Amino acid sequence: MTVREFTALVFLISASAGFLGALTGLGGGVIVTPALTLLLGVDLRYAIGASLVSVIATSSGAAAAFVRDGFSNIRIGMFLEIATTLGAIAGAVLATHIPTSALSIIFGIVLLHAAWQSTHSLPAARTDDAADPLAQRLKLEGAFPGSHGAQHYRARRVKTGFAIMFGAGTLSGLLGIGSGALKVIAMDQAMRIPFKVSTTTSNFMIGVTAAASAGIYLSRGYIDPGLAMPVMLGVLAGSIAGARVLVGARTRVLRITFAVAVAAMAVEMIYSGFQK
Repeated sequence: MTVREFTALVFLISASAGFLGALTGLGGGVIVTPALTLLLGVDLRYAIGASLVSVIATSSGAAAAFVRDGFSNIRIGMFLEIATTLGAIAGAVLATHIPTSALSIIFGIVLLHAAWQSTHSLPAARTDDAADPLAQRLKLEGAFPGSHGAQHYRARRVKTGFAIMFGAGTLSGLLGIGSGALKVIAMDQAMRIPFKVSTTTSNFMIGVTAAASAGIYLSRGYIDPGLAMPVMLGVLAGSIAGARVLVGARTRVLRITFAVAVAAMAVEMIYSGFQK
């Protein structure tokens, strides 16, 4: 395979990953890493480095469109980024002490449960329920465009969501992924934020979390520009296309897509964990 053919193949794989990442809020990195290592034989450390760069590209490409269209909640995203960034730093520090094989298996099992749970809708929140006092003080509420006009919502169980976000950031630093799945779960399942807002806000957030981890990989020389560039461009193109499709997509379809993508990622992580 020539360099040109290899670059074109990497671009196509990355574009597909970016499309799915933007559509589900996972970030293209979780798909790029196994694709590069299993399909193209790229060294795992360099694949993770390119994956983190692609996560930043996904966030940049999709988040701009989501913010413009009124789906992403920047206030909630910036507040939860405190937890994910601290977690990413903690995970990077712990990475040299905890076997990633064990973490991959545990994380995969958790994601399998999350994939099943995401297909079962939660009971609708009562409009007369008292809002979370912390959410009220921080004004963690908003509205997004719906088929019948603006749909208003407010965050709940903020402390639980914040704790899950810290765990998502820790896994990002440990495993070199954007942890978009846990971010979506924290907002959708724990904080009861609408699914479209959860996925779009996740896209807004994952870039900051990935940047905290990418700096460490860059300092260790695991980011190769020749590999990272086609990955970044492919994911960016795919994420922009995914952002356009998401606006008109049905929530049920998004949940099923999310579940399938998370289940596939979980199986791959469990398999990789047993192989190490």
